[in-house]
Amino acid sequence: MDTESFLVIAAGLVAFAMVSGKLRDTIITPPMIFAAFGLVISGAVLGLADFDFDNDIVHTLAELTLVFVLFTDAARIDLRLLRRDHNLPVRLLVGGLPLTIIAGTLVGLVLLPGFTLWQAALLAAILAPTDAALGQAVVSSPLVPARIRQAINVESGLNDGIALPVVLLFASLASAAHTTIDPGEWIRFGLMQIILGPVVGIIVGWLGAKAADWAAGNGWMSPALQGPAALGIALIAFATAEIIGGNGFISAFIAGLVLGNTVRGQCAALFEFAESEGQLLTLLTFLVFGAVLLPTLGGGVDWRIIVYAVLSLTVIRMLPSALALFGTGIRGPTTLFLGWFGPRGLASILFALLVLEEADIPLREEILQITIVTVALSILAHGITAAPASRWYAGIVRRMGDCEEAKPVSEMPSRFGSVAADQATPDR
Repeated sequence: MDTESFLVIAAGLVAFAMVSGKLRDTIITPPMIFAAFGLVISGAVLGLADFDFDNDIVHTLAELTLVFVLFTDAARIDLRLLRRDHNLPVRLLVGGLPLTIIAGTLVGLVLLPGFTLWQAALLAAILAPTDAALGQAVVSSPLVPARIRQAINVESGLNDGIALPVVLLFASLASAAHTTIDPGEWIRFGLMQIILGPVVGIIVGWLGAKAADWAAGNGWMSPALQGPAALGIALIAFATAEIIGGNGFISAFIAGLVLGNTVRGQCAALFEFAESEGQLLTLLTFLVFGAVLLPTLGGGVDWRIIVYAVLSLTVIRMLPSALALFGTGIRGPTTLFLGWFGPRGLASILFALLVLEEADIPLREEILQITIVTVALSILAHGITAAPASRWYAGIVRRMGDCEEAKPVSEMPSRFGSVAADQATPDR
C-alpha cells in the first residue's frame, strides 16, 4: 500500500469523525459508510487507493482485528451476571447457535450445487456469529428494554468465540475429504488447535489478571497503560498458542474471558481502550471489506448465492432463535426482533479471510463469495432498519405493560462505542 493510499484513508477517517455525532441513531451506520468508502476508493471505482487481496497488510490487519475483537468481547462478559440475569442470550448461544449451523448446513446442501456436507457446514459456521455493531442503534438505544438490548449485546460478544472452534473443525474435515493426507492427521491437527488454545488462554489470562492487579494495586502501572497492557496479554496468548501448535484466536478469546472475570477493578480502562483502538480496527476492516472483497463480485453473482444469503439473514437465523427462546415467556414481537437483529459482520469476514487462506478447501471461492454477499446485505439491511425498528419495538413494549421483556437486568458494556448513555460499567 503506497503513501497516497494512506493519505486517502486518513482523510476518510477524519471526515467521518467530523460528522459521526450527527449520524448517531440514523439509518446510516459506520460499517455502511466504511464499506462504501472502501469500494469507492478501490481500483474497481475511482482507483484512489492501492489494495490487493494478497497484501500482507490486509491479512495482518485481519489477524490483529480478530485477536482484539475476540479478546475484548470476551473480557466484557461477566459470567456471574450472565448466569444470574441473562437467560435469553444463554438460550441463543446454547440452543440457537447450534441450530443455526445445522439449518445453514441443510439449506446449503439443498440449494448450493457441488457442496459436500463439510463444505456446507463450514459455510454455515462462518455465517453463524452475529455482530451487534451493524445494528448499533439497537444496543445503544435506551428505548429498547435493557433485557432485550443486552441479549443482543451478550450474544454478539460470545458467539464468535464459541463458533470459532466449530469453524476450525469443519475446515479440517473439509480439507481432509479433499486431500490424500490421512484424515486422522487432519482431525488430530484440528483437535490440537482446539485443545491447546484454551489451555494457553486460561493460563495467560489468569497470570495476566494477577499481574495487572498486583502492578496496579502497588502503583507500578499507570492507569493510562492498563488498556494497552491488556492488548499485550491478548497478543501473548495468541502467539504462545500458535508456537506450541494451538489456535491463537481461541487462546485470545479464552484469555479475555478469564482476565475479564479475574482482574479486579481494571476493566473500565480496558473498555475505554477497546472503544477507541478497537473501533479504529473495526472501521478499517469494513473499509478493506469494501475495497478488497466487494469488487470480487463484479463478475456477477449466481441467484442461488443471493437466495442463500437472504435465507441466512432470515429463516436460518430466525427459526432457530425462536425455537431456542420458546418457553422463556417473551412475546412474539420480541422473538421476531431478536431473530432479525442477528447481523452478520466482522467475525464472518475475518473467519472467511483467515480460515480459507490457510485451508485447502474445494469451492473456497464460492464460500467466500457467499460470505461477502451475506455480509454486504446485512450491513445494508440491518443498518437501515436498526433505528426505526428500535422505535417500533419500544412502542410495542410500552403497550405490553408489566412483561418479561421489561424485567430489569444488569448491564454489560457493548462494543463499538454503543454503550447507552444511561448505562454504567458493572463492578467486577
